[in-house]
Amino acid sequence: MTTDARTQRETAAPDPGPGERGGPRPLAEVMRRIEAVVEGRAEELLAWRRQVHEHPEVCWTEHRTTELVAGVLSQAGAQVRTLPGTGALVDIGHPEPRTRIALRADLDALPIDEVTGLPFASTTAGVCHACGHDVHTVGLVGAGLALHELSEELVARQAAVRLVFQPAEETHPGGALKVMEQGGLEGVDRMLAVHCDPSVDVGRIGLRVGPITAASDEVRVVITGRGGHTSRPHLTQDITYALAKVVTEVPAALTRRLDPRAAAVLVWGVVRAGAAANVIPARGEALGTLRMLDAELWDVVEPIFTETVQAVVAPYGVTATVEYTKGVPPVDNENASVVALSKAGMMLLGAGSVQATKQSMGGEDLGWYLQQVPGAMARLGTRAPGGPTYELHQGDLVVDERSVLVGAKLLAGAVFTALGEMHP
Repeated sequence: MTTDARTQRETAAPDPGPGERGGPRPLAEVMRRIEAVVEGRAEELLAWRRQVHEHPEVCWTEHRTTELVAGVLSQAGAQVRTLPGTGALVDIGHPEPRTRIALRADLDALPIDEVTGLPFASTTAGVCHACGHDVHTVGLVGAGLALHELSEELVARQAAVRLVFQPAEETHPGGALKVMEQGGLEGVDRMLAVHCDPSVDVGRIGLRVGPITAASDEVRVVITGRGGHTSRPHLTQDITYALAKVVTEVPAALTRRLDPRAAAVLVWGVVRAGAAANVIPARGEALGTLRMLDAELWDVVEPIFTETVQAVVAPYGVTATVEYTKGVPPVDNENASVVALSKAGMMLLGAGSVQATKQSMGGEDLGWYLQQVPGAMARLGTRAPGGPTYELHQGDLVVDERSVLVGAKLLAGAVFTALGEMHP
């Protein structure tokens, strides 16, 4: 037989399944198949991402996005269960697995006006995907399509994958808690995720073992008391002055109440009181976030914060009401999960694609899941090489769309490298 004839015959022959080969395919071959499936559907994936981006939905209202996700994966043949309200769980692979790995994406957008000028910019006034959740969502759709195509490989490994499309990540308490209430973690042994990072070039990922985000809580301090005319402050309790003391002195006082190694930082986002220059109001409030790197401090910080507020306002005779909302614990990356993501990144994106990353002061409710099961989150590069560096939670955020495909490949590939770590 000539070389050309042999090549032609081999090309025409059907690809044997894992059962015919006597076991699962080699990891390198699985990775090539993942890459082929994602690249083969690249045009569709980018079109879906633009559709999600054009129609953003804030926390708990992600109906259209849920319908798109559920529709695409149901049509592909995956087992989809929509959650009450919004969100979905999708199961792929062995019906009674030895190991189940969860992959998670968040669906919600932010209440921010988009100012990118993109042809597919948000059509919803005051709402846009300024945190890249549209990339997370459609990247996970791409991973799900690839994994469904490779479901026989999962079955051969006695494994299953659960795709978690979670609502309401951008609120406290976040949607992760609702997903867990609905059984989203039942039978799950490990959870993996990505988060956009506009400071990292597309095609690269950032990883670290241990905490990669911070604990983040919301605080609200309401000051009430006797108001009056600004010409007679001695006859009032001067709410505005007392509120200013809270805004400036509480953050300073906390630096002496809390272990500096926890890197706790209180930042106010809203401060408001009064409506006229010559009127001392009877009410004012400040809203902010208290973030820290240390999970142990996070468990005990609430009473310390409240005590500090009361001590600061005590000389002014006002009443201070503190509303403290526990937000999220740090995302604590487990070593074996980091190894799995790193290995998948190197195999699919290249040896130089994986870089170290620092712990962020940002909060992420993936931390709730990782208190229950081991797992990890990777920073997904979204910056166009040589292009500008954008900031998350800003209306001008632009991502390199290739990050959707990178995220899809990485998440799908990390399932198999994680299985290799767990069952060598």
